[in-house]
Amino acid sequence: MSRSLIAALIVGVTGLLSTKVYAAVETADVTGGQVQGVVMEGIASFKGVPFAAPPTGENRWRSPQAVVPWSGVRQANAFAPACMQDTGMAASFGAPTAVSEDCLYLNVWTGAKTAQDRLPVMVWIYGGAFLGGATNWPLYDGAHFARKGVVLVSVAYRVGPFGFLAHRELSRESGTGSGDYGLEDQIAGLKWVRDNIARFGGDPQRVTVFGESAGGISVSMLAASPQAKGLYQRAICESGGSLKPPDGGPGQGVPTLGRAEKTGVAFLASLGAKDIKQARELPADKILDAARQGRLTFWPALDGHVIVGDEYSLYEAGRFNDSPVLIGTNSDEGAAFTAAKVTALDYVKQIRATYGDKADVILAANPHATDAEARAASKNDFRDSAFAWSTWRWASLQSRHPGKGKAYLYYFDHRTAASPEGASHAAEIAFVFGNIGSPGMPPSDADRALSDLMVSYWVNFAAQGDPNGPGLPAWQPFSDASPKVMHFDESSSARDGVPNLKQLKALDDYFAWRRAQAAKASPQ
Repeated sequence: MSRSLIAALIVGVTGLLSTKVYAAVETADVTGGQVQGVVMEGIASFKGVPFAAPPTGENRWRSPQAVVPWSGVRQANAFAPACMQDTGMAASFGAPTAVSEDCLYLNVWTGAKTAQDRLPVMVWIYGGAFLGGATNWPLYDGAHFARKGVVLVSVAYRVGPFGFLAHRELSRESGTGSGDYGLEDQIAGLKWVRDNIARFGGDPQRVTVFGESAGGISVSMLAASPQAKGLYQRAICESGGSLKPPDGGPGQGVPTLGRAEKTGVAFLASLGAKDIKQARELPADKILDAARQGRLTFWPALDGHVIVGDEYSLYEAGRFNDSPVLIGTNSDEGAAFTAAKVTALDYVKQIRATYGDKADVILAANPHATDAEARAASKNDFRDSAFAWSTWRWASLQSRHPGKGKAYLYYFDHRTAASPEGASHAAEIAFVFGNIGSPGMPPSDADRALSDLMVSYWVNFAAQGDPNGPGLPAWQPFSDASPKVMHFDESSSARDGVPNLKQLKALDDYFAWRRAQAAKASPQ
């Protein structure tokens, strides 16, 4: 046999082996039609796949409607624009700034070789205070998860007044309340995953819903929503939770439907619209501009359909979607939301104005004699009231009910030269997605090790409902009797005791008082 023939055979065999190694699901028949993705180094990505009809015209402020079918093969090779929002947040993260009211699309990353692989699935819900956020941020690229054997899906949802406007007309129109269209978008995305993800090599019976900030709060809301029952099998919440009493208190809480509807009436008045029909005819830009100029808050409402009650009370009664949960907060996330300078006098005034009759309880738990202490107390109060209290209480309540859903609690405390006092809000996301470093600033070996550790835990949890695995520090489930918390820092390990417990117990006292006050005020 000639050398040239041998060489040709070697090249041919190598090519076949390469094709086998890098083969991936490239096309899929999904609800609405066929989509074709893009394959790079064995990972297929499908971007801009519609999971609902455009929420425009008569569909504005309606539950997501069925996908509009298409003919031929749809090229799923580019992200869709973000849902209508101010673009400042996206620009600050180096993300695309295109927005559109036609925005209900999702993205899939998969390393499956065939549709029969049945890999665990993770569904990402972005944060952004329910006012912003999108699936197209580089931070959320799902290729790293796909290389670890997960099918990663990111789902868009309406935000601001487009996603969370409540109004009496809308409540009458639907018959099931109003104000939770963004959450309904998330639920529609989960239904699409249930119905279609097997065609991408995913297992529809091993779906983990996970999110951060407003995305994590959304996960908490879904965990207690009958509308999400059976659509996922595990839940991860990063810096979220929604266990505060409805209608107020520090850290945004769920408004009652009546209160949210009043906000909607005021918003329509600011638009100059006499009714919902007129408001639906307005350009999306005008609605966005009015939201920018106004001081009204748009947040998921207690509509009685998606959000059916005070989540704390629902958990006490065992009325939640029982699944394993992995939840936690960051050590210094209040820094992003509070003033850089706070005097001791300012802090006392702030606490008294916020906590009323329980102000002394909060003040006693937070040292504030000096301006430096007051600054720390101010940002830590935000961290605890907005994120940490709900997370701690969620883990505690979940662990009290017998069932399949264990709770795993973490505390992200990775410190850098830029954040020497602790980990800021959203700092964990890059480590979770494995997208650490930036152009000109490669990650350190320690950063890579921490990211590998967190990715391993998240992937294990998605695969088996338990983050533990060979070679990893043991992470025990949380309970009140054994409050184990995984600390992610320079020597990551599970440790006894909940961080900042004194401050969390003070908030516990306050929120219990708020619930008691609300019970007295409600008609019998």
